Amino acid sequence: MKSYIAEFIGTLALVTLGCGTAMLVGCDTLPGYLLTAFAFGLTIVGMAYCVGNISGCHINPAVSLGVLMTGGMTVKDFIGYVISQCLGALAGSGLLALIFKLGNVADKTGGFGTNGLGDVNSGVHGSVAAGLIVEIVLTFFFVFTILGVTSKKGNHGSFAGMVIGFTLVLVHILGIGLTGTSVNPARSFGPAVVAAIAGNTAPIAALWVFIVAPLIGAAIAACLWKFLSKEN
Repeated sequence: MKSYIAEFIGTLALVTLGCGTAMLVGCDTLPGYLLTAFAFGLTIVGMAYCVGNISGCHINPAVSLGVLMTGGMTVKDFIGYVISQCLGALAGSGLLALIFKLGNVADKTGGFGTNGLGDVNSGVHGSVAAGLIVEIVLTFFFVFTILGVTSKKGNHGSFAGMVIGFTLVLVHILGIGLTGTSVNPARSFGPAVVAAIAGNTAPIAALWVFIVAPLIGAAIAACLWKFLSKEN
């Protein structure tokens, strides 16, 4: 139960600080773009050193799937982690909605920092195929890095949290302009649901892309990591 609570808090922090930064500064300018990327990455760094020793600081169903497939957790815990992560994302999105509404602050993302495929003039130009490819590839690199840096063979010690956090920054630098960068089904789920409640149903319609693609990317990363790290 402590692990589940830690995953709830970690995902709440990721959505609140990451999506909140995107909502506040927008991603239409280079400073806003980079600030958003670093907000997500640095939150991971902070949470890794805060709850990492309690739950492993997955705060992402795709990461949990990778850990499950490589033998790092049970199916029961995987389910508990995913539920906790989704609830944390919902709580973080709800908190942002409350803050921005009470403070009468403009949401410069237009949708609580949700992920999307854009239209004909933005993002991946509304292409489902391109969105799937982007999210599969970015999640693969992210989860593959996590599995490698947290492996006992790697012996990276206390630097693992830094490596993972800055890898997420790098992933966001490419992905923000394409899909808004998910690589995390829970991170996409919370904002999409809250946006739908507020009357914007476009993110929820595309949500399946940001659930399916990260899970596929994570599964590929886990399979490849198991193959490469297997003793001869």
